[in-house]
Amino acid sequence: MTFDILTLFPDMFDGPFKQSILHRATLNSLIKINFHDLRNWAVNERGAVDDRPYGGGAGMIMRVEPIFNALETLPKQPKRKVILMDARGQKFTQKKALELTCLDQIVLICGHYEGVDQRVVDHLVDETISIGDYVLTGGEIPAMVIVDSVTRLIPGVLKKPEATLYESFSTVNCKPNSTGNYLEHPQYTRPEEFNGWKVPEVLLTGNHGKIKEWREKDSSEIS
Repeated sequence: MTFDILTLFPDMFDGPFKQSILHRATLNSLIKINFHDLRNWAVNERGAVDDRPYGGGAGMIMRVEPIFNALETLPKQPKRKVILMDARGQKFTQKKALELTCLDQIVLICGHYEGVDQRVVDHLVDETISIGDYVLTGGEIPAMVIVDSVTRLIPGVLKKPEATLYESFSTVNCKPNSTGNYLEHPQYTRPEEFNGWKVPEVLLTGNHGKIKEWREKDSSEIS
């Protein structure tokens, strides 16, 4: 899968994408991440990519032309989706992350300042996504979240495929009539006792039936 990220601050991605699972997925050619500095498509020699909002208001608005020209420049793969990070967008979920794994190319537009010209939403993107009911300084961190959550679901990225099946927000191991908002059971490892805090006895029995029953009981759903 190819991720194309349109941003004013490409250097923000250096740390997160050069560590751990994402870095390994890149080295193994399971994903490719391209960063595109929107200032390369600035509207003038001063590098302007924003302007004052019509009608007045605080802050500046990202202009439509740099985003349009950047999208026109990018190679297009058969299964491509263009997504704008936007506080007004659809709430990002595990289900959405799984849907996105079916694509060949995901283009993520990172908004900034007071927002993006509405014509980007109306004419240039396939959908808008929000990662939560709060406001950040820009779309870079939400873009990181999407790349991370989608990448780990791509076959071959995690060493144990079952790791993405029996986890929070997965419907595979949910109870009957589940809503899908499933939270995984608590986890423990060695030592068996620390500072007087003990691992539940059932997990030490080796009785897989009892352990499964305990895990199902201690999993939960959220509304």
